[in-house]
Amino acid sequence: MDAALLLALGLLAQSLGLSLELPGLRKPSTLYPWRRAPALGRVRRAWVIPPISVSENHKRLPYPLVQIKSDKQQLGSVIYSIQGPGVDEEPRGVFSIDKFTGKVSLNAMLDREKTDRFRLRAFALDLGGSALEEPTDLEIVVVDQNDNRPVFRQEVFTGRVLEGAVPGTYVTKAEATDADDPETDNAALRYSILEQGGPQLFSIHEHTGEIRTVQVGLDREVVAVHNLTLQVADMSGDGLTATALAIITLEDVNDNAPAFTRDEFFMEATEAISGVDVGRLQVEDRDLPGSPNWAARFTILEGDPDGQFAIRTDPRTNEGVLSVVKPLDYESCEQYDLKVAVQNEAPLQATAPRAERGQARVHVQVRDVNEAPVFQENPLRTSLAEGAAAGTPVATFAAQDPDTQQLQRLSYSKDYDPEDWLQVDGATGQVQTQRVLSPASPFLKDGWYRAIILVHDNASPPCTATGTLSIEILEVNDHAPELSSPSGSLCSEPDQGAGLVLGAVDEDLPPHGAPFHFQLSPRVPEQARNWSVSQVNVSHARLRLRHQVQEGLHRLSLLLRDSGQPPQQREQLLNVTVCHCGQDGTCLPGASALRSGGAGLSLGALVILLASVILLLLLALPVALVAWSRQRSWDKGLLPGLQDDLRDNILNYDEQGGGEEDQDAYDISQLRHPTGTLGTPLGRPLLRRDAPFGQARPPPPRLLPTSPADIADFINDGLEAADSDPSVPPYDTALIYDYEGGGSVAGTLSSILSSLGDEDQDYTCLRDWGPRFARLADLYGPP
Repeated sequence: MDAALLLALGLLAQSLGLSLELPGLRKPSTLYPWRRAPALGRVRRAWVIPPISVSENHKRLPYPLVQIKSDKQQLGSVIYSIQGPGVDEEPRGVFSIDKFTGKVSLNAMLDREKTDRFRLRAFALDLGGSALEEPTDLEIVVVDQNDNRPVFRQEVFTGRVLEGAVPGTYVTKAEATDADDPETDNAALRYSILEQGGPQLFSIHEHTGEIRTVQVGLDREVVAVHNLTLQVADMSGDGLTATALAIITLEDVNDNAPAFTRDEFFMEATEAISGVDVGRLQVEDRDLPGSPNWAARFTILEGDPDGQFAIRTDPRTNEGVLSVVKPLDYESCEQYDLKVAVQNEAPLQATAPRAERGQARVHVQVRDVNEAPVFQENPLRTSLAEGAAAGTPVATFAAQDPDTQQLQRLSYSKDYDPEDWLQVDGATGQVQTQRVLSPASPFLKDGWYRAIILVHDNASPPCTATGTLSIEILEVNDHAPELSSPSGSLCSEPDQGAGLVLGAVDEDLPPHGAPFHFQLSPRVPEQARNWSVSQVNVSHARLRLRHQVQEGLHRLSLLLRDSGQPPQQREQLLNVTVCHCGQDGTCLPGASALRSGGAGLSLGALVILLASVILLLLLALPVALVAWSRQRSWDKGLLPGLQDDLRDNILNYDEQGGGEEDQDAYDISQLRHPTGTLGTPLGRPLLRRDAPFGQARPPPPRLLPTSPADIADFINDGLEAADSDPSVPPYDTALIYDYEGGGSVAGTLSSILSSLGDEDQDYTCLRDWGPRFARLADLYGPP
């Protein structure tokens, strides 16, 4: 070591109160950290020990670092120790101290990238363990070495830039790190491009790592992707190195115009068909496939004034697909000459050259086929009056054949006529009715009837067209209005209640219905003395009393008229019950009997009448029961074997007769005229041969039923007595004559006394059976 340097170090150590052992010397540095220089008037603070530096990766171990001493005791009477990271804290065992000499040694290799400094505490104790000095700090600094290569943050850096970008355009940035001390050249990094694989189109900033373009001429269609090999070196470019890859992709711009592959295209299309493809137009474009710079858009410039063609782009092949969007007509035009152009969806760069074949000619030949007839008006709408008679003309649904160069005949027929209402002339298409359409037809929707007519040509194969015929059924005023309810009630006092509201309905549709006109029948002018009718709205009127009238049922004759043209009117009876009302204007409960049309009886009279009827029934009931029981017992004694079912009685005798030709069982004349034949006096009644003789006696008188519940028993008893009476013909034994034979002279046996008409029957006896049977006598008896 230089003598001047050693002298300077010695003087510095002496001024600090320590001794140094430099490389080549025998002893390590000696520190007196607790020594204080004497001073007059005050005590100086303890010395601040400067950091001790040691290089990382030191391989000569153990390596003496420093020696500390205390001057308060003789050598050998002081115990030294250190504490802190690297001693008794992790990482343990890196440093140690000789407790008697105070020499501090390094025992393990240091790595600055893990720990760049150690802060220890030094202690000086006497042999008894008492502190001789205050603890002092000892800092050991690890000196960096260039033992780490720089590392790129990514193995591959990517960037994108538009083709044709100007020089200096930013592309991407490469970044690297170095684990060495950034304050030294060990971490001073420099970037460079080792290889570009072609012309020098990119550059990298040596300090920042930014990659930019340096030349013009970036063309995606020539080279789409550029691969750059990057390098980073420490020690300002002279140290350790590392490499990475930069991939730069050129983004496409529309610098190439599309062009047709040919100048002319020839195609063929069939007439009368739309929605079909005719052919394809091929184009070329060097731009990126699938991008707007590559996608073609076609335009028809000439030759299609009616818009019958369209061109769409196939996204997969970028071809133009020509299609027919409106049917072609061979008779109108046999060939179309189209002029089409192509361009990209994205606008073309101003500096890009124009395509040589940006336009082309397309020749479309039309092929003639048999076309279906066409109705002149479809759908055809017409109207017809409601109730039109059969044979009424409806319309002429005529069609034309577009094949003018072919002579063809048309014929017409029905395809849909749900009511089978129409008739179509097969040659002319004239439609007429063949019967009257019911207004209640379920196929009348909102007054419209729909039918479908077909027309055919006679070509081979024939073509058919369909036409819709919509017929509006015009409403005719053929119904008069009628009351919604033909009955109601009113208060007997004219000033009580709101009157009786009358409503009317009409089967006709507007304008032949409401408003309705209500009035009392002029045919009965006396009604206007006690009654009045006033209009409420278009469909209702109000009936009121002019004067107080008798409570009970009143029948009024009303005249109703609608608003149709011509108007229809109806005279209708209205049953009005006049009743006694309370203060709220409604009939009182006690007056409910008046609604059935009874006389004006008071409540007390009705109660007395009902009590009398009940008492009479209670008195007559025991007498009726006794008589009925006697009758039952007599009947059972007379015919003990005939209490079974009537059908069983017939089967018990095993005799069904042989029809009219069997004259042994019964006299057929008695079946035809049981009361005697005309011109023959009535003699002794014939007896039944199927009943025992000698037991007949006249039946006892029968009492009439006293209540409706007894009527059924009364009838059943009468039938049973008739079946058991041997003195009369068996009127109800119909099974005996179940075979009437052929050519019978007798009438049908479907009812008793079938040979007699209703006019020959005497039903006056039914009046004795009560009011219900009196009604039957009125219906079937003489007037």
